[in-house]
Amino acid sequence: MALTNYSDLQTTIASYLARSDLTAMIPDFIRLAETRLRRELRIRQMLKVVTTTAVAGDSTVELPSDFLQMRDLHVATNPAATLEYQSPSNLFRNSRTTQSGLPHQYTVLAQEFQLSPVPDSDYTLSMLYYAAPVFLSNSTPSNAFMANCPDLLLYGALGEAEPYIMNDSRLQTWATLYDRGLTALTVSDDQGEYAGSPISISIATR
Repeated sequence: MALTNYSDLQTTIASYLARSDLTAMIPDFIRLAETRLRRELRIRQMLKVVTTTAVAGDSTVELPSDFLQMRDLHVATNPAATLEYQSPSNLFRNSRTTQSGLPHQYTVLAQEFQLSPVPDSDYTLSMLYYAAPVFLSNSTPSNAFMANCPDLLLYGALGEAEPYIMNDSRLQTWATLYDRGLTALTVSDDQGEYAGSPISISIATR
């Protein structure tokens, strides 16, 4: 069984379902599985580094369109100044939100970062964040999910067929395989990132 691209995935799902009347629904099942993985999976292959500008006098910075979760955010000064995450309530209880200066804290509101203090100059922000892979399609035959966890795409998409194949005994098997794969991939990613490095304690920014 080849699972290397979008076409392979559709063919395999059709084979597992063995329901010709659901063929037209398979792209929807895949899209729903990708949406679920965007919520549940965080692996280093989803990390992305970008820079943007915090403009003097403006306390907000627009989030990247593919933003899922922040890993690190700092001001590109010399030395770099790491911004500390605060919950919205904590940030706005701090009187520094009305002051001007080098930003030290941030929170996320809707589609924006809110910085505190308000930037007193233009600053370059560097962010490391988990980015949502582009959805699979005929014009995008692979993405980070297809390359790193085709099994999760397969079992996730099969699970999305549940409204059409209710009481099918295979659903529990597919759900178990999805959950097992998700856990194994998360553990493997953690081990790949930290194994071989000495363990140290530091204060997390989020």
